[in-house]
Order: sequence, then C-alpha cells, then structure tokens
Amino acid sequence: MIAVIQRVRRASVQVDSQIVGAIEQGLLVLLGIARGDDESDVLWMVKRITHLRIFADAAGKMNCDVCQTRGAVLIVSQFTLLADLSNGNRPGFSGAEDPVIARQRCDAVSLGIEAMGIPTARGAFAAHMLVTLENDGPVTITLDSRARRAE
Repeated sequence: MIAVIQRVRRASVQVDSQIVGAIEQGLLVLLGIARGDDESDVLWMVKRITHLRIFADAAGKMNCDVCQTRGAVLIVSQFTLLADLSNGNRPGFSGAEDPVIARQRCDAVSLGIEAMGIPTARGAFAAHMLVTLENDGPVTITLDSRARRAE
C-alpha cells in the first residue's frame, strides 16, 4: 500500500462536475493498493496516517497529528501510484490490486480513520476525478507499507 500524503488547508474531489468529497484543514491522502496488501497493511497505514506529526504546535514545530489539530482526511484511491516503468515509458499496472479487493482495502483505510474520530471524506473509486487542493507548506509525505516488511 502506497500513500502520498499532503498537508492541506482545503481539498476536494469532483466527479462529473459534482463535489463528492471535501475537507478543510487536514490531510489529502492519495492511496494506491498493491497486489497482496492485506489487513495488516490497512492497520499499519491507518496508524501511520493518523499519527503523522506534521502540523505545527504552539512553537511552530511539526509536532501535532491530524487528530490534535481537529483536522480531517480526504482519501482518494489512485492505482497509478503502483505504476511500473521498468520496461519503457508506458506504465504497467500489474502491481496494482484487483479493483474489487482494492476498493475493500481503500474503504477499510477510510473506515479505520473514521473509527478514530477523525472526519473523513472520500473520492469516488474507479472514477475520473478532479482533485483540487491548497497545499499547506507545502508538506508532502510518502508511505509504503511494503517497506515495513523489510524492517
């Protein structure tokens, strides 16, 4: 599971000119589900996203997480994070999970974050989305649950 996380002042997702998900201050999470990701990846990703200390404390240091700042999270599925460019310039996506399973894993991450009391919005799975954001910082962090397996 791969996530690109951006600290935002606001973010929204449109599908067919309709806003399907929007947040104010918080985290925009672009989430790619890799073939073979399981419940342990979901739990790891939820914990890492919700505990990232990338918001300023009273001293201006990145020391607070999204819950402490009463922020929200917008989850946007993005299989293109699993692009394989090892055989030329046209990306291959064989490393991305089957859409049925990927939707379940993406939903599980969203539900896990919601269960922690953090307001959570979502994009539309497998839809062509227009994502708008106001990046705060900018602060952009990447997480890869597969890297933890090597620990």
